[in-house]
Amino acid sequence: MRKSLLGCAMLAAVATAPAQADTLLGAYVGAQGWNMGVEGGFANEESLTEFSYDDQTNSSLYVALEHPVPLIPNLKLVRTTMDTSGFTNLNSQFEFNGELYSANTDVSTDFEMSATDIILYYEILDNDLVSVDIGLNGKYLDGTIVVSESESNRTATEEFSGVIPMAYAKAEVGLPFTGLGVYAEGSFLAIGDHSVSDIQAALTYSFVESLALDMTLQAGYRAVTVELDDIDDFYADLEFSGVFVGLEFDF
Repeated sequence: MRKSLLGCAMLAAVATAPAQADTLLGAYVGAQGWNMGVEGGFANEESLTEFSYDDQTNSSLYVALEHPVPLIPNLKLVRTTMDTSGFTNLNSQFEFNGELYSANTDVSTDFEMSATDIILYYEILDNDLVSVDIGLNGKYLDGTIVVSESESNRTATEEFSGVIPMAYAKAEVGLPFTGLGVYAEGSFLAIGDHSVSDIQAALTYSFVESLALDMTLQAGYRAVTVELDDIDDFYADLEFSGVFVGLEFDF
């Protein structure tokens, strides 16, 4: 499915056998705009407080390198921002990083979080109709949450970070002679009290197809769930979800 970046090495024809081409190195890059909504709560303890968040458009950028060397996995890097903010009237008392907020207090929240995925994977199937990848994903989460009381200058800030190892899989199906296709991609983890998933599915349309370059439009839906139990004294049960559109360049 993916084009060669450096070209094809031609094998000499023997008798009536046709020439063949081997991919030396392939690469694809892409960018997505994600209209993301957020639900859930967080705290410095196991009892979480629910907050309200505004929908926001964030970005996801990725690049992948593929090669034909056996046993050595391919590499994909993904960088996703998941920033949001909101305004909440607290239903109950809330303590956060040393600051105590009473019930019925109006607070604003600024939530800045990014995810960096380092994915090592193998192509177990790759032809003109179907492509299947499986592998491992090291997802690095890095975030800062600021809670401010609206009627005072009291502010509490919490930073957290951690690497979460996850299983990874992707499947693509193309409809011949149309440029249309679908794909589903996901990373998963469920260990102890931690549960994290990152799933997306999309329709695709390749509007440029050549020996040197493919260009593909994407339109789909992505959902990221994060249930964390004591990462840097941070507890969370959050879901980031919404539609996205993207553009991919396949060399």
